[in-house]
Amino acid sequence: MSLGKCCISGFKHDGTPAGKIEQVGGVRTYVTLPQGDYDHEKALLFLTDIYGVDTLPNGQLLADSYAANGYATFMPDYLNGDAVPFAAMESGKFDLMAWLGKHGQDVTRPFIDKVIADLKSKGFKRFAAVGFCFGGRYVADLVLDDAIDVAMVAHPSLLKVPEDIQNLAKKQTPFLWNHATEDVMFNKEQQKIATEILKDNDNHREHHWEGASHGFAIRGDPSDPQTRQLADGAFEESVKFLQAKL
Repeated sequence: MSLGKCCISGFKHDGTPAGKIEQVGGVRTYVTLPQGDYDHEKALLFLTDIYGVDTLPNGQLLADSYAANGYATFMPDYLNGDAVPFAAMESGKFDLMAWLGKHGQDVTRPFIDKVIADLKSKGFKRFAAVGFCFGGRYVADLVLDDAIDVAMVAHPSLLKVPEDIQNLAKKQTPFLWNHATEDVMFNKEQQKIATEILKDNDNHREHHWEGASHGFAIRGDPSDPQTRQLADGAFEESVKFLQAKL
């Protein structure tokens, strides 16, 4: 049986990923399913950061952790096999702007739409999406297009402030924000503007994780106790949100 709302299975930081790569709507997708009974009409779309489906095993383990809480989870390779190499990015030798120029929404969004269409054809009726960094932009777009029922982002990037926040505030889609207070991509000033816009909006819930930096919720170092605690907290809040809203 899947876990009830009284219980949360935590973020599994270590081990071998439990899911497998499959074709979903013709899109290479990491698929991880709950053990035992679960609601076959609810799907969680897991939208990765620029490092994609394979580069960081923490991403797959995090997807597995959502599945362990009862949610059929699908991580589409919407970067189409051209994720940013982590080592090259860390070395400072990677041309990120050139990469972004090749991965605009006209190129990447169709892969997400194909996955959603295929899942609908298989009987899934309600969709949540969780997006990290680059993936947060796509969660926002899915909300603006009325394509999902529940939205969650952690340290999103490429959002236009205040325009995107104002437009998201007009939607009825439940939306969870896990902010990193030391985020360079969605910085303190942008977070302050978002909070002011959303302060009286019951559809939006914000958490500001003090001391967290960009990427903490998906690729933070689990050997660092503080970083691990922050990632665990963001994950638990996301599961609670899913339990309440999906």
